Amino acid sequence: MNEDRLIKSANYVRTELPVRIAHRLRDMQALPYVVVTNEGVTKVYEMYWDAFERFRRFPPIESIKDNNKFCSFLTNILGDHNSVIPALSLGLSLSSPHLPPDQLDAFMRRMLISRISRRVLAEHHISLSQHHNNTHNIEEKEPHVGIIFTGLDVRRSIMRCCELLKARPMDIEGLEPVQARQWPEVIIEGHENISFSYIREQLEYILFELLKNAMHATALHHRNSPTLPPITATVAGGQNIISIRISDQGGGLWTPSNPIHRSSDLLSFSHVRNSMRLEDSRLGGLRNASSSPLGIRATIDEQLGRWQDREVQKQAGIAPHQRIGIGLPMSNIYATYFGGSMELVSQDGWGTDVYVRLPKLGTNLEGIEV
Repeated sequence: MNEDRLIKSANYVRTELPVRIAHRLRDMQALPYVVVTNEGVTKVYEMYWDAFERFRRFPPIESIKDNNKFCSFLTNILGDHNSVIPALSLGLSLSSPHLPPDQLDAFMRRMLISRISRRVLAEHHISLSQHHNNTHNIEEKEPHVGIIFTGLDVRRSIMRCCELLKARPMDIEGLEPVQARQWPEVIIEGHENISFSYIREQLEYILFELLKNAMHATALHHRNSPTLPPITATVAGGQNIISIRISDQGGGLWTPSNPIHRSSDLLSFSHVRNSMRLEDSRLGGLRNASSSPLGIRATIDEQLGRWQDREVQKQAGIAPHQRIGIGLPMSNIYATYFGGSMELVSQDGWGTDVYVRLPKLGTNLEGIEV
């Protein structure tokens, strides 16, 4: 990464991001009036319009000094848009009576996939710029270029997520009856020495959410048992695909409070498929998060911050145990971003298997509509 390439990268990001934002503005303009005037959707529309205008007016980058200013500009934009995920989720949940489930989920998928693509472009350029300026002071064990890890160790990522999850108190998930119990163990099997090229933040978010759900379900389902059955993480590496299965004995996905018809309904943002979308507690949590500058970025670090810092929790308006239904849908979006997949298989009364298949970067294009 020399100066010329860095400046070319900056100008590409400067011209590409407003194009992608403009297309999402057009998508929102095509929504029914009752949907686009909803509090959450209106907020996102105004944020996107403001960002589009700011990008449109930013002058071409011609020097490293210009690029440093542009990186500061990008960082501010990223921070301003922390509330996009909860605002969109709130708006679409409230609007779900006015949109067919397929149309609602397709719109939400385009919005979130596009958001990820824009953040990847911005964060990758910022990381490259920090490396070029020798201001990137984070030491990583795996080799990486910008935010892309070229030798991402799957086992190490699973272990890191397990350590973080097992370090939290039991009452984080509202499991007061079993506070004295340890979280279930996680057994890693299969091709344990697999490494591949991927964005570590996306892989670990998926693993973190799936393991978190598995631990919660197992502890809850076996709260009266003397021991907890382990969770199994199976890793398999093919020529172009990495497969990961998370298997638990947490009783399955069906519950009396949420009698879903299909496992995939948990990935939907429509109340027709997932009745919990219109629960008062979830809507309240989304409303608080969307009005907070902290928002929800869908990263592991922000969850750790909320668990560890009670003051941050108060500012965000979200208790650490509050379940607002973002984790599984966002994990699915991350898994399918580069053409992968995520499938939930529930054996009601016994447990759940989740299959995640991710392509090695360089074999698939982004699954986005620019």
